[in-house]
Amino acid sequence: MLEVLYAVVLVAAVLAGCVLLLRFRVVAASGSAAGDVCAIIPARNEQNSLPALLESLDRSTVPVRVLVIDDASTDATAALAREAGVEVISPGTPAPGWTGKAWACHVGANSTDAELLLFLDADTVLASGALGGIVDLHRRFGGLISVQPYHRVQRTYEQLSAYFNAVAVMASGVFASGVGRRPMAFGPCLLTSRDDYERAGGHAAVRGEILDDVELAAAYERAGLSVHCVAGGSQIRMRSYPNGIRQLVAGWTKNMASGAAATDPRAGLAAGLWICAHHLVAVNTLLALWTAAGDAEEAPAAGIWLLAWVVFALQLRVILRRVGSFRWWTWALFPLPLLAFDLLFAISTVNTLRGSVRWRGRTVRLGA
Repeated sequence: MLEVLYAVVLVAAVLAGCVLLLRFRVVAASGSAAGDVCAIIPARNEQNSLPALLESLDRSTVPVRVLVIDDASTDATAALAREAGVEVISPGTPAPGWTGKAWACHVGANSTDAELLLFLDADTVLASGALGGIVDLHRRFGGLISVQPYHRVQRTYEQLSAYFNAVAVMASGVFASGVGRRPMAFGPCLLTSRDDYERAGGHAAVRGEILDDVELAAAYERAGLSVHCVAGGSQIRMRSYPNGIRQLVAGWTKNMASGAAATDPRAGLAAGLWICAHHLVAVNTLLALWTAAGDAEEAPAAGIWLLAWVVFALQLRVILRRVGSFRWWTWALFPLPLLAFDLLFAISTVNTLRGSVRWRGRTVRLGA
């Protein structure tokens, strides 16, 4: 009976993984003439990431004005931006009740009269035709266009982001067919018209939210505006945590538990089932192999669990190839990044229950 239950759970989990990414869409390059676009880049100690973004915007096939909002950086962020020939604005101390990023975006939006506002994280990089592709999407759908960039991972510790990337995309529900209904958005790349931005309340509507991207999507829905999400593919990429494992830990523990609570229940349940099945396969395969090593009669059971391991590893490989440049061992030896996911999610949960998180030298109160 237990074997039947295991089989049902594993098959359901594989199907859930497929359904959640059934409508996976990516940005297509376009050289069409864009409108009046201003890129607003909130930057706090981004000297290692910002130059690559500015160079990519300089190569864009469509013109774009660039504003770097230097959020009290203590490194060379502002100097590098000025050397690149872009305008640098100091937003000052965030107003009471505002997060630093929301305040920087708010100040940036008020510093330009451009028709289209493009909010970019400093660790993103755009291909030459990416901006035209995003603008084309906005012309088609209007409202808020959100892009989850393809994650460039280089060093070994960065591979530990594997499950976080997969789950964030899957649990959002935006690529599933008829699953997610809650509005969702990915913060690294957002495009909107000024009129729609003001109609939704702008970043003032999400001033104290740690999940500013998700709450901004909700604000657009309340205003009767659409939210359309796509993946970055070859056009928009990011490298989130190049400065060491401590930065990775701080980044993922900042809002992962809060993000889980904000997902559509059905998409969250399906993604949760998928994760639980990975634990089930990992634990039972290792136990079966240990048992079979001492009892040859248990070899068939170990073989069945090894087959399940292969199936889940191959599905994970397909998913990770869509969301980032992860190495082979992240899917072949999936219990290793899965353990990292468990540990960091637990820390994130503790921080969430405590009511505050630390990010970039500041304490952010959840639900402020």
